[in-house]
Amino acid sequence: MGWAEAGFEHLGLWVPVLAVLLLEACRAHPIPDSSPLLQFGGQVRQRYLYTDDAQETEAHLEIRADGTVVGAARRSPESLLELKALKPGVIQILGVKTSRFLCQGPDGTLYGSLHFDPVACSFRELLLEDGYNIYHSETLGLPLRLRPHNSAYRDLAPRGPARFLPLPGLLPAPPEPPGILAPEPPDVGSSDPLSMVGPSQGRSPSYAS
Repeated sequence: MGWAEAGFEHLGLWVPVLAVLLLEACRAHPIPDSSPLLQFGGQVRQRYLYTDDAQETEAHLEIRADGTVVGAARRSPESLLELKALKPGVIQILGVKTSRFLCQGPDGTLYGSLHFDPVACSFRELLLEDGYNIYHSETLGLPLRLRPHNSAYRDLAPRGPARFLPLPGLLPAPPEPPGILAPEPPDVGSSDPLSMVGPSQGRSPSYAS
């Protein structure tokens, strides 16, 4: 009994030490991307941003080659966007096809720029419970909203932010494997109709033409 009691006492002394070591190990080695709600710096997502707020039809945010930003009814190469985290809760939005960054002017106008401007092209991303997101200019505080039909850009800020649903970008379809050629029909007039003998080696001189 004495040895057992001594063993339990020694074990009890080691428990706090092990707990401290485990806590320090967890702090030193955090699990990356442990939660989808946490946007770490450098995280990149390809998405279509769909919105149905104040639109006559469904609209996907599209950055065109001339720098204009519009709402397109259907998905297109110009509406595939790359969302990259700059820091927790703040992202940049890049058009994959046009290589233009989504930016916002002081009056709320959206445009695509070939050069990234942290003041105009950084957006704060807020995740909603229903799966939609809303975005604000980090510097200007203006909401991200597509221009409604027959409406001026100056109406964007008073209307508040639009809700965008990030839809996963589709991966390109893998190339189709080359077709398998059908076997040629046997030559019934040949002395080797099933090609059992090689083309030259192992053939009898009787088969030579």
